[in-house]
Amino acid sequence: LVVNYSSSSYLNTVACDEYLWNGNTITGSGLYLNTSINSDGCPQYDSLDLTVNYSTFGTDVITACDSYTWIDGVTYTNTNNTAQDTLVNADGCDSIVTLDLRMNYSNYGLDVITACDSYIWEGDTLTTSGIYTETLTNISGCDSSAILDLTILNSNDSIFSITECDFYIFNGDSLTNTGTYYDTLVNTAGCDSAITLNLTINNLGETPC
Repeated sequence: LVVNYSSSSYLNTVACDEYLWNGNTITGSGLYLNTSINSDGCPQYDSLDLTVNYSTFGTDVITACDSYTWIDGVTYTNTNNTAQDTLVNADGCDSIVTLDLRMNYSNYGLDVITACDSYIWEGDTLTTSGIYTETLTNISGCDSSAILDLTILNSNDSIFSITECDFYIFNGDSLTNTGTYYDTLVNTAGCDSAITLNLTINNLGETPC
């Protein structure tokens, strides 16, 4: 008499998303039993205690100015919605993250200005030639540099005291009375310049006429 025996096996395992067992693809956690015939012609009982964890998929929505370095180590300078990276989630399974990046940009502007005596820029009154820089936020929320190349020209204010006989010609006008007269001219720099004339008119018979 030859006595053969049944046999059995037990497997406790954890898998991500699916597990291939005895030619079957299993996608859910549970206790599974498979019966077959062993090499001795007796029943073979195989047990699988399976825990299935799952991969995750997510989208990383980002708005940035000019450039952005993502978790994949790549620095992006344009809008991108195709880049992906694979991480390990809390269950030990792959987690695929897709980048949804909107790229906005800074602005750089240059104003070349020539002004007389002073110039008001960004609320400040400037009286000296030079290069001035201001950082603002544009409509996209990015820092933007405004550069002013300013040349300041100066007006000339002149005062003359004149004594003449009978009349004096002042900027085309014939003046016959003693008094103070004002006029505004444009100087060689192109700026308005104030002229003040203190005029004394002596008539015929008076000194020094």
